[in-house]
Amino acid sequence: MSAKGKVPVSKNQEFELVIDAVNDQGDGLGRYQGFAIMVPGLLAGEKALVHVVQVRAHFAYAKIVQVLVSSEDRVDPQCPLNGKCGGCQLGHMSYPAQLAYKHDKVAEKLIRTGHFSPEEVQSKLAPVTLGMNGDQWQHYRNKAQFPVQIINGKAEAGFYALHSHRLLPAYHCLLQSQTANRMIQDIMEEVRICRLSVYSEETGKGLLRHVLIRTSSDNKQVSALFVINGSTLPHQDKWAAFMEREGVTSFSVNINQANTNVILGRSSKLVYGNQYLTDRMDGLTFQISPESFYQVNPQQTQKLYQTALDFAAIKDSDTVWDAYCGIGTISLFLARRAKHVYGVEIVPAAIENAKMNAKANKIDNVTFYCGSAEKVMPEEYREHGVKADVVVVDPPRSGCDKALLDTLLDMKPDRIVYVSCDPATLSRDLDYLCHQEKSCYGLVKAQAVDMFSNTFHVETCVLLVHNMSTEKFTVEYTPKDSSYMEKLTPNATYREIQEWIAQNYNGMKVSNLYIAQVKQKYGIIERENYNKGEGKAKVPKVTPEKEKAIEAALRHFRLIEN
Repeated sequence: MSAKGKVPVSKNQEFELVIDAVNDQGDGLGRYQGFAIMVPGLLAGEKALVHVVQVRAHFAYAKIVQVLVSSEDRVDPQCPLNGKCGGCQLGHMSYPAQLAYKHDKVAEKLIRTGHFSPEEVQSKLAPVTLGMNGDQWQHYRNKAQFPVQIINGKAEAGFYALHSHRLLPAYHCLLQSQTANRMIQDIMEEVRICRLSVYSEETGKGLLRHVLIRTSSDNKQVSALFVINGSTLPHQDKWAAFMEREGVTSFSVNINQANTNVILGRSSKLVYGNQYLTDRMDGLTFQISPESFYQVNPQQTQKLYQTALDFAAIKDSDTVWDAYCGIGTISLFLARRAKHVYGVEIVPAAIENAKMNAKANKIDNVTFYCGSAEKVMPEEYREHGVKADVVVVDPPRSGCDKALLDTLLDMKPDRIVYVSCDPATLSRDLDYLCHQEKSCYGLVKAQAVDMFSNTFHVETCVLLVHNMSTEKFTVEYTPKDSSYMEKLTPNATYREIQEWIAQNYNGMKVSNLYIAQVKQKYGIIERENYNKGEGKAKVPKVTPEKEKAIEAALRHFRLIEN
């Protein structure tokens, strides 16, 4: 923003821009005359000619005209829709850089929103994001959601363009399973042959809204779901025969006649095959209904849940609450170690799945409740005295309701394991549990996990321990797949170090000389004039306070070890 408060840019203006950072949404962030400019597809340190496409009061969006200076972390996107589809925000960023970005994203939220000190975050947040091995980042999703629209008079499926509901036809996504990619092509060809009407958001008319395809981990079972704007699917017998030929083991329709962007309606009907898709994980069997939540990345899910189990440190005498339990995945893992587990979930179909899954796995030390966690847990605690030694929460993106957090503070479980898909709401809730007037928990360990490669999303698992706990929990969790770290080339400019310190140490300013002195202390070679000064001039020495801040910055940028 200019000195007079006027916006210094206008739509369709072009100029050169240097990118300072990548923001929470994966966009490059730079400043033009002090005004924030966000550019999808650019990386920190890059310089580009950009074209302004949208101007708002405090920032503007621009698109790339030409990249003038490229980052070492830039790679050629393998998807032809990269930068157009809203799915892969980081397809132009190397995988090691993606993992570092996600680690730093979690750290920044814990500091700014969670109000943990940089030193505490540096010591408690594992320095390595748990990433995928080899080329597992491709075709890792076991669930695909395809919106359907009429494009140029033809029924098409695909994905929405960035920041819009404009459909981009797409039949080969690098993130979706190969089975889903094949099936959506066949399904849409059949839709055209059958002349099945397609829903229009503008008119509210038409039948087919979305196609959902889910596969088991071994790809031996496939479920398909049509979301329709009506009560019945025409020619159901023909569709059932088609799905059988396609190898589908479960085909249902979901009724959604509301004028809404929400994909699923409240009821589903089985058309053909099994009521549920069955999957296995770490020796347990899970039945999954079309409406139920189930993690979309099987390989990484096991790492995430193993982290949660390690953090929980369950004993056979422990009583455990699993809030937002879904179909009982984490609950049943916990029940194999605990005395008893109570799970709560608001989706009725998921709770039915959870009960069936407990029975199928012959686990009888679990009790499941259907309802909101913020209502069921307080009621069971205050009216029926159901306490817990350990509470595991895995809430939606919006985080935990305040009523649930207050119940945790009243219940005082020894340990809380918080699994989150949003570092911002996670940090907000941790601040409430750890730093408010009646707070009574301390942060012991945090681990970022990459469940969604090529996107800005990141999962985080956190362990909190009650301040009056009689046990000490110093969890040592070393990722087994950290070989990618060998490819990282730690680096940071003096400006980046100075900006990080200013942001995290109340505006503290440090000189290049002081940074060089601390670098030299750790054996990082510096230019001669930064370290010795000129002639007989007395070189000022870095103060202990600034030395500590510089060391924290060097650890943040991975220039020195913990």
